[in-house]
Amino acid sequence: MKKYTFLLIALLLLKLSVFAGANDLIKKAGTSKEYPQADYLVVLDETFVDVQETGLSYNNIHKIYKVLTTNGAKELSKLVFDYEPLSAFIEIKEIKIYRHTGAVDILNQDHVYDYPAPARAIYWGARQKMIDIGRLEPGDGIEISLFKKGFTYALLYQDNQPDDSKYIPPMRGQFYDIIEYWYSQPVLKKVYEVNVPNTKEVIYKVFHGEMDVKTKVLGEKKQYRFTKENMMPSKRQPGMVALSDVALKLLITTTAEWEEKSRWFYGVNEDYGSFESTPAIDKKVKEILKGAKNEMDSISKLNHWVADNIRYSGISMGEGEGFTLHKGEMTFTDRCGVCKDKAGMLITMLRAAGFESYAAMTMAGSRIENIPADQFNHSVTIVKRSSGEYMLLDPTWVPFVREEWSSAEQQQNYLMGIPEGADLMITPISEPENHPLKIFGNSTLLENGTLEGSFSLTADGQTDAALRGMFIRGAKMDWKRNLEIELRSISQDIEILEMNFSDPYGHMEGPINISVRYRIPNYAVVTGSEIIFKPVVSSNIFMRAQAHLYTNTSRDESIYSFTDRCSRLVELNETITLPAFKNAIYIPSENDIDGTAASFSGGYVIGTNEVKINEKIVIKKRVFEANEWINYKSVVDAQHKFAKENIILSR
Repeated sequence: MKKYTFLLIALLLLKLSVFAGANDLIKKAGTSKEYPQADYLVVLDETFVDVQETGLSYNNIHKIYKVLTTNGAKELSKLVFDYEPLSAFIEIKEIKIYRHTGAVDILNQDHVYDYPAPARAIYWGARQKMIDIGRLEPGDGIEISLFKKGFTYALLYQDNQPDDSKYIPPMRGQFYDIIEYWYSQPVLKKVYEVNVPNTKEVIYKVFHGEMDVKTKVLGEKKQYRFTKENMMPSKRQPGMVALSDVALKLLITTTAEWEEKSRWFYGVNEDYGSFESTPAIDKKVKEILKGAKNEMDSISKLNHWVADNIRYSGISMGEGEGFTLHKGEMTFTDRCGVCKDKAGMLITMLRAAGFESYAAMTMAGSRIENIPADQFNHSVTIVKRSSGEYMLLDPTWVPFVREEWSSAEQQQNYLMGIPEGADLMITPISEPENHPLKIFGNSTLLENGTLEGSFSLTADGQTDAALRGMFIRGAKMDWKRNLEIELRSISQDIEILEMNFSDPYGHMEGPINISVRYRIPNYAVVTGSEIIFKPVVSSNIFMRAQAHLYTNTSRDESIYSFTDRCSRLVELNETITLPAFKNAIYIPSENDIDGTAASFSGGYVIGTNEVKINEKIVIKKRVFEANEWINYKSVVDAQHKFAKENIILSR
């Protein structure tokens, strides 16, 4: 009896010591005085991972928070955890609230809710577990413990899979993890500890900073412990690259080379039969290719048929979601799918047409670090040309775009899934000349200040797509009205006398062309002593096709690398016939600018009864280094200067 009494006392003391440990950490964590910009603190974030020979991982997670402000109390009043039931399991083990009054509340499972995750366009059955913490006050603390098993991406799931086998990673026997060390609030301590079987070779790398790393052997496993203390939220700036490209993170994997991953990705789709054709698909391919002029024309016709006819909508279908591409037969029947379905449909059609084609993976929006972990969120297609070179195709990103591979994805890493294996690669810069915007105008300024004129516009590539978007993203009956809205950025008083534009749906017939004839009463100041006006063409019209003009250039330097939508070339030319004048009082001017990021040249030429303006702006790529900011900023500012400043002439 005494033995059981002592055991009960020991367990009670252990429980109290755990309470005391968390409570002490919360009390010593600090207040708003030490962290005036924070709403709450992440006092402790610990993850302990146990990896099995199969690659299956068991995760025990322990988190402690401290509320600093009423806003922090609101944010922490509920905690949400995302998971994909096909490939991951999560269980909330324990929830404690340490009140600033000294009371400790233990919440039961009635406070845990499991429900379908909010979704848009992709409906794969993702779920969320939410802890209803309830009312909190500054000074309160939260401690939670949870258990997870599984992985980030699902492959093929079958209901008859025994035990934990559905949680084993797709690349069986391999383990990887991506651990983010950035938060919106201060973190006092973060620990990631993983135990990996000695039979596996572990590769890891810390990016964008340092952390304490310790390793030791524990019998048949080796332990890796990564610790970082006193982390403040990462600074952000408009237009910066993805936070994962600049903030502290850890990548760990047991896959030695990208070639190994490439061969696996190829094999898993071939084994499943993702790209097998059917008589119906063969018939459609012959129909699409009727009249094709050459190899490239055939590839383009198939690419754009898939882009424009397989709508983007991800529903739960087939045997699962993830690395395995659904069969072309299913996508062809359903006429819908996500990126991997569109890519798979194109591969199926290309193979039916006699081409050698495979799938590839990429990461839209951020960099893939050179560690063979699963840093992918997008699937695309590759086709081998007769020259022997592989060509990238993306039917997801080119609906109504005059490209085969979207140049909005330039400078982006990708991995091909091919039989011989491939290394990690990066898409090249698309020359600005591939994405031109050229506007040519002629106008006449009358004595009463009315401006009468016309201009014509042509564009191609991503610039064409941006302009075409103002038509195809709306109802056909609104096309003219949408163009009128663009033109009213020049003046609300503009009278559109005539407008013409090429068929917005005819993107494969040729570049878009727009022509407008207009009249603007009281556009300029014309008196007996002076003329004050701005040319229409240089007034930043059609900004939707000039993403650089939306950039906030108020800062003098850039902390991080930054992005534009795409490389582009802008050429603006206009001739304005004027009433009689004597001299130029003020003419906006700017020195020519050239650098690795962008260039600007142009200015005014004053004639006897006319003024000519020409501008040439070149945005040379999509992703820029921080030290290229001054060059980029100066070019954008120069174009804005010509748009904002008036010409002043004396009479």
